[in-house]
Amino acid sequence: MYEDLRRPPLRTAALTAALTGAGSLWREVRVLADAPSTNAVAVAAAAAGAAEGLVVVAESQSAGRGRLDRSWVSPPRAGLTFSVLLRPGPAVPMARWGWLPLLAGTALARAVGAHAEVPARLKWPNDLLLGSGERKAAGILAESVEGAVVVGVGLNVTTTVAELPADRPATSLAIEGSPALDREPLLRAVLRTLAADYTAWRAGGGDPAALLAAYRPLCATLGRRVRVEQSGGRATEGVAVDLDDEGRLVVEQPDGVRRSWAFGDVVHLQASSPVSWPPSG
Repeated sequence: MYEDLRRPPLRTAALTAALTGAGSLWREVRVLADAPSTNAVAVAAAAAGAAEGLVVVAESQSAGRGRLDRSWVSPPRAGLTFSVLLRPGPAVPMARWGWLPLLAGTALARAVGAHAEVPARLKWPNDLLLGSGERKAAGILAESVEGAVVVGVGLNVTTTVAELPADRPATSLAIEGSPALDREPLLRAVLRTLAADYTAWRAGGGDPAALLAAYRPLCATLGRRVRVEQSGGRATEGVAVDLDDEGRLVVEQPDGVRRSWAFGDVVHLQASSPVSWPPSG
């Protein structure tokens, strides 16, 4: 019996019945009471030959990882922490598999916005921001394993202010006033949106044109003054003006030179006046 009645456990049988079956991308749903990392479990399954469509969910995660090796620790049943196993080949060339984190971010933002009724946007590449502020509610981490990609998602649902990390801005659906905090229908909504977007992307051979068209309106980074931070203390400031055809962030520096960034930690800078979007010229 679980102790916190506000946070009921996920039901494996109900999720399996709702998500798997003929014509579905999802083949198996595993709900674990706790796990160091759902990505680690899914990566191990992929290495052992598991088929595409495995979903691994953890009610509590103690050693999850985000980008730049940051930790992602979730209190029991306070969020949705899950990983999915995808095998895009041979329909999609491996060179295009790097689009999967942006695809997953787009699907997450669309599903959360529609189901949880909270404005959801993305800080490049795939941090989910909720409401009108700059606080992160979810992160995505993709890892490649031989012949597969594992995509992990950590979303704060009923996490309280006291349970959030104090060293960086964060929020949850509950803090933002969402009326839809039941995790089962929310997880179903996210996975169904992800499956539909992934299936369409794969059918198109991984062509990023449609994905970019869907991502741009959801991206809170475009049109903003930003600082792109990289290892070794290196940083560049400028205006995020676009995404290029490879999904990289294009930043126009004060000297007018534009650079494309494939990775880096993006900080949204406060501006004295709004930056117009889309840019002119």
